[in-house]
Amino acid sequence: MKYNQFFIIIFFSLVFFESNAQEFKLGKVSVEELQEKNHPLDSTAVAAILFEKGAVDFEYSQNDGFVMTTEVITRIKIYKKEGYDWANKEVRYYIGSNAKETVSFSDAVTYNLINGKIEKTKLKSDGEFEGKVNKYWGQKKITMPNIKVGSVVEFKYKIRSSRFSELTEWNFQSSIPVNYSEFKTSIPEYFVYNPNLKGFVSPKITTEKSNKSLSYSYRPEARPGESTTSSTSQEKLEFLETRTVYLVENLPAMKDEAYVNNISNYSTSISHELSVVKFPNQPYKTLSTDWASVTKTIYDYDDFGAELNKTGYFEEDLKSVIAGLNTPEEKISALLNYVKTTVKWNDYYGYSCNDGVKQAYKNKTGNVAEINLMLTAMLRHIGLTANPVLVSTRSNGIALFPNRTAFNYVIAAVEMSSGLVLLDASDRFSTPNILPLRVLNWVGRLIRKDGTSIEVDLMPKVPSNDVVMMNYEIDANGKVSGNLKRQRTDYNAMIFRGNVGDVKEDVYLEKLENENNKIEINEYSRASEKDLKVPVVETFSYSGTNFSEIIGGTIYINPMLFFAVEQNPFKQEIREYPIDYGFPFVDKYNIAIKIPDGYKVETIPTPLLLNMQDSLGSFKFVINASGNFIQLVITHQINVPIITAEYYSMLKEFYQKMIEKQNEKIVLKKV
Repeated sequence: MKYNQFFIIIFFSLVFFESNAQEFKLGKVSVEELQEKNHPLDSTAVAAILFEKGAVDFEYSQNDGFVMTTEVITRIKIYKKEGYDWANKEVRYYIGSNAKETVSFSDAVTYNLINGKIEKTKLKSDGEFEGKVNKYWGQKKITMPNIKVGSVVEFKYKIRSSRFSELTEWNFQSSIPVNYSEFKTSIPEYFVYNPNLKGFVSPKITTEKSNKSLSYSYRPEARPGESTTSSTSQEKLEFLETRTVYLVENLPAMKDEAYVNNISNYSTSISHELSVVKFPNQPYKTLSTDWASVTKTIYDYDDFGAELNKTGYFEEDLKSVIAGLNTPEEKISALLNYVKTTVKWNDYYGYSCNDGVKQAYKNKTGNVAEINLMLTAMLRHIGLTANPVLVSTRSNGIALFPNRTAFNYVIAAVEMSSGLVLLDASDRFSTPNILPLRVLNWVGRLIRKDGTSIEVDLMPKVPSNDVVMMNYEIDANGKVSGNLKRQRTDYNAMIFRGNVGDVKEDVYLEKLENENNKIEINEYSRASEKDLKVPVVETFSYSGTNFSEIIGGTIYINPMLFFAVEQNPFKQEIREYPIDYGFPFVDKYNIAIKIPDGYKVETIPTPLLLNMQDSLGSFKFVINASGNFIQLVITHQINVPIITAEYYSMLKEFYQKMIEKQNEKIVLKKV
């Protein structure tokens, strides 16, 4: 499946909004806005953006040349306590070595209606905070004062930047309703940007061009035989400016749904990537405009490609790591495990090294780039065809358009005759081709030594199994007692190991008992938790009294006990987003039940087989009763990691029938 085909469709799903001729300015909060108890179009909203306007301009000064400014003004209404977080604002700014940015907040005020009068509370310095995210990014945050249910807050911030590679990405849509959103760009003819619009709603766009000018001074060069002069001359340069306004009104909240990768992938937003710089009397400078040139640019960075050539720091150590290993598969696993145990991930993403691979190896800690570029270099050093793969994580969104900021992560890949082996040494539970869930974001970009690149499908193809073997007996009082063995493979095993790795066993068991209808667990054991090459297995005995109902001597019991799904995760009538499971899977239950003496089976659920369209998945429910025993085999299988929204109605109906079957009762009658 070509995953990006879905997004190509949504870019052109246009819904235009007519703009009211309304002027939005800070400082003019009305009594009506403060009195409003609920959002008129969404009574469940905890807050709403009443208006948000962004403007990008280019200013020129003699000393600094062009400086890009981004000014944003925002007004937000708080409807419920759960919306208090919307009274905080965080803005990141670049602090790297090659360019600088600054952020300043102003006009930050909280408005409340007290006894019919508007009360204003201005933000003070103790409500402003500054921090450092990493060596490239700083962050400024404000926390608005005197927040109450009904408050209206507004603020302005301005970013000054000498970085022109991209404009601020503007998100028209949010997790709360947006009444009015406007983004305006005023760009001199010297810079050409490619606008990239995504989402289901297309803004109203207006464009106009106007003549502008700037003045600058210079000192004329002395001609041969002339004396130098200290006087300067003034020059005026005229240029064309393109002003574009993007406007959307009355956008609904983007509400999360079951099995959504990252809701922001589908919200309406626009980004701009610089493609051409053309100053007067200078040749055109063309920047990255396709994936090939983007990846080549990244590979040529000193903190990326050059790091792959450093090998002296590990060469001696690797001799013992691969000693006695013969096959490429053995060597790949050995090096992956060596890096995982030698260098700990510091939780920082990025495809650029912070301190470099050599320092990370020495300090035994590093960011994702340092760890996985180090692994790539080691794999190359032992003669394997290994290359880095650029990735955009789930939280970063899907890399839809060619630009350098589309990626925020890098993994390693080994090219084998059987296909690519993908590796990530930042996660202690990863194995070859079993990547952390954060990486499973459709496609990545593999870069070879010569700078060429290819698209890499990151989504798993092999189903991960979760197999439960359970037997239990029911007594005449409806109490259930039995034994269980549960085996998880691949991604199911990785998720389980990650969930329990740092949790004490008694804490885990208490949670397990509470989440499964207050069962009592005994004789608990866990096998292969540390051996990542094999499935992880849990076994325990259990008992419980909350699984059956006795009416007039008749016992009613759900044969799946605590494994039955009770609610359909798909509740919307219409869905516009793909269903993202992350990986294909098979959930299988083998259940053996012994009924109490003196009882007979009156009714059991009928067998059922459900098959999805296009072999996307299936559900199989097989049951058989013989004497005092009932045997069930139940299988739920999803064959693809992502199901597109066109199948949603079918999928919703499939789940409804599956859940109804899982919750049918066995009826046992006294003889």
